[in-house]
Amino acid sequence: MNVFIAVAAIVVVLGLAFFFVLTVTEVGQLLTRRRTGPSIAPPPATDAATQELRMRYARGEISREEYLQRKIDLEEF
Repeated sequence: MNVFIAVAAIVVVLGLAFFFVLTVTEVGQLLTRRRTGPSIAPPPATDAATQELRMRYARGEISREEYLQRKIDLEEF
């Protein structure tokens, strides 16, 4: 009878230890994911013409309407 109790105690302790390790591992992974944030795709690369158009609009050299029309024209290529 004492052997049975000892074996049962060992099984319970091992089960609790496994549960503890599993819980700590999962919490660590959740915290790591939260710190790094979700994966975000990089913004699409813009060519030189689009960059120049944006700069001219930012400097006030062209109007909003002209900017939008030229942007549409550039996107067609």
